[in-house]
Amino acid sequence: MFDLFAKIQELVVVIPVFLLALTIHEFAHGWLANRLGDPTARLQGRLTLNPVAHLDPIGVLAIVLIGFGWAKPVPVDYRYLKRPRRDMMLIAAAGPVSNLILGAASAFCYRMIPWAAAGRELAWLIIPVQITLLVLVKANVILAVFNLLPIPPLDGSRVVSGLLPARHAISYSRLEPYGFVIIFLLFFTGIMSPVFGVAEHTLTRALFRMWG
Repeated sequence: MFDLFAKIQELVVVIPVFLLALTIHEFAHGWLANRLGDPTARLQGRLTLNPVAHLDPIGVLAIVLIGFGWAKPVPVDYRYLKRPRRDMMLIAAAGPVSNLILGAASAFCYRMIPWAAAGRELAWLIIPVQITLLVLVKANVILAVFNLLPIPPLDGSRVVSGLLPARHAISYSRLEPYGFVIIFLLFFTGIMSPVFGVAEHTLTRALFRMWG
């Protein structure tokens, strides 16, 4: 019974935090695409901070079961873009960058709020806020690091593709149908876990150290 109660408490924090982080991530993709000339996300109602517009049912279920999930990718039509290769690279980077900004803002709030001044009588409020801010930092860092992996179709692969010569970028993009299989194998076998863990830990510490 205790384990169930603890799990429910965890989900009460984790689900809203991940939904916020995923919503900001997808909104950033759509916002920059719209600024660069592609109205697809806006016309499809995806240029919004309403989480419902970005929900993926399987992604939400994954948050509940494993504490990590995903949203529906924002559609981008490169035919609207003036400089497709450069613009696609910038649009892809916008998602992880937005998560790092949100993570940095959460770390700032955690560092700057005078917790001790509130007194013990407000512990019932202080502790949940502290936990939420810490989870916000961690969730946004995890999303940023994961999406920056250079494996198609993750955002990192779009950035790499924009930096490669055109013919190499085409060959590289052919990995996309197998991308999630590659990701699963890398994490399932434990090959990626140490690298991912070091990157996540280093970035999290860096965001807190920014503010002292």
